[in-house]
Amino acid sequence: MSKEVLVIDDNPDIRYLICSILKEKNFSVRSAANFDQAVFEINKKLPDLAIIDIKLDKVDKDGIDLLKLMIKKNNSIPVIMISGHATVQVALESIRLGAYEFIEKGASFSTDKLLNYINRALETANLKEEKDIIENKLFHSFELIGKSPSIVKVKKIIEKLSNSESRVLITGPTGSGKELVARKIHKLSSRNKKPFVVINAASLKETTYEKELFGQEFEDGTMSSGVFDRANRGTLLIDEVTEIPIETQANILRVLIDQKFKRINGKKDVNVNIRIISSTSKNLLLEIASGKFREDLYHRLNVVPIELSPLSSRTEDIPELINYFKKKISEINGVQEIEINNKNDQLYTYNWPGNVRELRNLIERITIVSANESKENIDKSISDILDNNKPIDNNSVSKDTFTSPLKEARERFEKEYLTIQLKKNHGNISKTADFIGMERSALHRKLKLLGIKGIN
Repeated sequence: MSKEVLVIDDNPDIRYLICSILKEKNFSVRSAANFDQAVFEINKKLPDLAIIDIKLDKVDKDGIDLLKLMIKKNNSIPVIMISGHATVQVALESIRLGAYEFIEKGASFSTDKLLNYINRALETANLKEEKDIIENKLFHSFELIGKSPSIVKVKKIIEKLSNSESRVLITGPTGSGKELVARKIHKLSSRNKKPFVVINAASLKETTYEKELFGQEFEDGTMSSGVFDRANRGTLLIDEVTEIPIETQANILRVLIDQKFKRINGKKDVNVNIRIISSTSKNLLLEIASGKFREDLYHRLNVVPIELSPLSSRTEDIPELINYFKKKISEINGVQEIEINNKNDQLYTYNWPGNVRELRNLIERITIVSANESKENIDKSISDILDNNKPIDNNSVSKDTFTSPLKEARERFEKEYLTIQLKKNHGNISKTADFIGMERSALHRKLKLLGIKGIN
């Protein structure tokens, strides 16, 4: 099915030219000759893309007002602004408001340029739509799962942040769920209808930081948007913020203080209203001490700190995580939900270097490749995968055990064994006692003797 383009221009010659060009390229075309016609066409049906002239027939209304109307109805639809009389300031304002591109009608106007902008805009819109679909499946549907003290604490902070505009700094190892937490904060905030934009500082080239963050202006009046433009009125997550060069950090600090910035080659300030959430897997205080991160920026970002624990320190959440992931993944992939033995010891002794993400990937892998397998075979597959992922020197028994007296070695083993069993049973003494074949009262005494307490 061909894409539909709405052409709005009060000049009949320009309108006819653009419509003819589009029809030759098999686009479906509608047009409007004035402001009122344009409003009628927009309200009747939104196009896949709109080309809007800035100067129209009304004194008090122009193409900028139509752009705002389009964005209000659907901010995902690309809009290309055109004009033969607009100032650079007006052109930049249209871009700031959300237009994909601005084209002058003068000598620089060409069919190739127009079609190039249209195709790029539609391709960008399609990619965004696909990305949004994936994100809805993989992120918005997923919840922060667990009842461990560390996760309960994080949930309470997120809840309290729902009525706040405070900046948040999320720390935690790779795969612990930092982006998920950021998305939950955005979703519960008053900005939830506005953009949520993510930039991973670790994935950028050293020469592109400024451009990716702030955008760039060109001599012909066109520009490319950065993440600060795209996140305006919404939330920006700067992932792995410690990777941003020290020189660029000063410019980010200015945005935090003044809520404005300059694009590369830009002469005027761009005002923005953005909530910034940052995250890192590194120790920021060490980065500051080594001169790699600005202390003043750290204090601006770290208004509300959230710390995510590694999965290995909250193994009591593993059964709930497994049950949740296997249900969600089966729904997303349209396959049967598999049966997994939540009491497999390896799930609790494995170190989980990739944290919750590694567990989710494991469940997804098993769900896809082991569909219709027995619970025993699935259990063996999980054990084999975890065995293969272990470092060569990662033994289930500490090396110290073999160099200790028998009494100490036995106590060390018992403490590790009972801790694992209690976590598997969510701290339930009765269930643990039944499983290990011990009287409940005897288990209580043993736990007290070994100093094991506070497992939920």
